[in-house]
Amino acid sequence: MPRRALAKHRPWLLASLIAGISYFFVSDDPIGGTWLMLWKGAGVAFLAAYAAFRARALDGLLITLVMVFGAAGDIALEISFLVGGSLFAIGHLLASALYLRNPREKATLSQVLAGATLLFLTPVIAGTMTYGLDNWIVATAYSAVVGAMAAAAWTSRFPRYRVGVGAVMFVVSDLLIFGREAQVVPEAVTSWLIWPLYYGAQFLIAVAVVQTLRKGAQRAVA
Repeated sequence: MPRRALAKHRPWLLASLIAGISYFFVSDDPIGGTWLMLWKGAGVAFLAAYAAFRARALDGLLITLVMVFGAAGDIALEISFLVGGSLFAIGHLLASALYLRNPREKATLSQVLAGATLLFLTPVIAGTMTYGLDNWIVATAYSAVVGAMAAAAWTSRFPRYRVGVGAVMFVVSDLLIFGREAQVVPEAVTSWLIWPLYYGAQFLIAVAVVQTLRKGAQRAVA
């Protein structure tokens, strides 16, 4: 039964991969318009559908909403950087709540230090890169939310080398965006790295969180 259920919902992941990977190759289409915006949001939207069908209870709702706000943020960024960033910030706050609800039983000193580093260095780096731009304070505040999410993910019970690494990839992707806006990171670098890091992060996080929640639910039933 579990394998049959996984096979039933695996098409959501396949659809996400097709949308997310293909978008990378069409993202610079100058006449994309609405269809390109929807294409951009489709990869994470399919992850939201996957989470909605596979996960249960409050934690399942949280990871679903994280992906919903991520997909909405992807689309909104094409219209307004501020609106898109706000939607992502809400998603990060929901993700932080999810991770804090699921702490690691025994976090090692290195794990705690890594979490603290993500928490404090993320906004510091963002603020340093964007200082002098009109919205550098907003960028720094947003990065503080992203850093808090990554710190919570790294010290949660979810697989560190999937959810934790995914959260770090998210941080790097966002920092590259700010580096591009501040013109401190070359476009030749950001154009190749931002989307793969971002989409890869969302995919790793969604799949690993859902799988972990389902394993926990199956043990509880047993």
